[in-house]
Amino acid sequence: MGSAALMLDHLGLPEQAARLHRAIEATARAGVLTRDVGGTASTEDVTKALIDALAG
Repeated sequence: MGSAALMLDHLGLPEQAARLHRAIEATARAGVLTRDVGGTASTEDVTKALIDALAG
């Protein structure tokens, strides 16, 4: 997802990139993390949390 945010910025969509970065940060602050970064959530759990953060 971080790469997607960087790509949005590269494509000239800085507002959308910033929105995705904020959703990523909110999801991480909430502790929704996959095992590779110290959490217990599945990829699906993280994706759902990101979608919720983007919607809210």
